[in-house]
Amino acid sequence: MNMNSLRKIGAALAAAVTFSVVAGAGAAQTPLGVWLTPPDRKGQVAHVETERCGDAYCGSIVRAFDSDGEPVMTPNVGKRVFWDLTKIEGNTYGGMAWVPAHDRTYNAKMTVKGDELTVKGCVLMICQSQVWKRVQ
Repeated sequence: MNMNSLRKIGAALAAAVTFSVVAGAGAAQTPLGVWLTPPDRKGQVAHVETERCGDAYCGSIVRAFDSDGEPVMTPNVGKRVFWDLTKIEGNTYGGMAWVPAHDRTYNAKMTVKGDELTVKGCVLMICQSQVWKRVQ
């Protein structure tokens, strides 16, 4: 083999490795796991566990903590906060969400980027969003 052939093989291998790493990273971008919400108006945070529910994703509050990080029991622990999330495109999912602070249901979108989940809820043209952090 001449040097030109070796360079071409090396370049092809590098491209294949790069593609498989990038493709693997994209495939791992699902909302599955446990997510930490930002503090609510009382300073409480929650862990929301996302799991498969049939062909979609859903999530429930599994734990809540006060502003000092101490576990608290609230009526919302165990309640489902989103459901029917299906992939829209890339790492973005759409479905429905219930917001305990408002006791209302909204159209929701979630976008996964590494260990962050951007959660966006909208009613008509008014939207609000939060960034949740992956706990596990």
